[in-house]
Amino acid sequence: MTADASIPALESDIAIPDDVKDNVFITNISKLLDPVYNWSRRNSVWPMVFGLACCAIEMICTASSRYDLARFGMEVFRATPRQSDLMIVSGTVTKKMVPTIIRLYNQMPEPRYVLSMGACANGGGPFKEGYNVVDGIDKFLPVDVYVPGCPPTPQALIHGLISLQEKIDQQSLATVPWYRKNGIGTEIVPIPVLGPDLVDIRQLDLIRAEAKKVTEAEAA
Repeated sequence: MTADASIPALESDIAIPDDVKDNVFITNISKLLDPVYNWSRRNSVWPMVFGLACCAIEMICTASSRYDLARFGMEVFRATPRQSDLMIVSGTVTKKMVPTIIRLYNQMPEPRYVLSMGACANGGGPFKEGYNVVDGIDKFLPVDVYVPGCPPTPQALIHGLISLQEKIDQQSLATVPWYRKNGIGTEIVPIPVLGPDLVDIRQLDLIRAEAKKVTEAEAA
């Protein structure tokens, strides 16, 4: 008898990752634990004190008593990545600053999140064509939430933080990367090399191929 495409696949036919199979207990109980687990994390997000340019002034304003981030459990700004859950990249990202940003990100424990604040962090902003500016921090780090604006208002940043909370609400103990045995999704991000220009280690093969093409064209 042939399978009918209109009939939905049985639950037993769905491919389950090996790391989930090995931990049946968490898989079965996650539906009960997820609401409590996510509620505790969403209301205790500790951002890192990380200001780069004018967007940082709006971030500081958002943390003042007028806007009261304590309502969302995010008022505890930490001065060390070891105690931070959230990196707010607020302002212009220069090539000289990227290696430091990557080091700080790698020092943050899981679960960790990145919020890109402002046009410069999102895509370079008015300095996109500058020789020393990176056109978007997402070229190097996985960004969870983008907050547009130049600079964004405190209300826009709060909306971004609430969007992050909504993303946390959708996560499950059975699928989050930091509980997987293979570690996929929690790898250390290679630190770029700053020389005459910023070199992303992950793109070395592409850079070498392009350099070879240029050399061969000049030789011809």
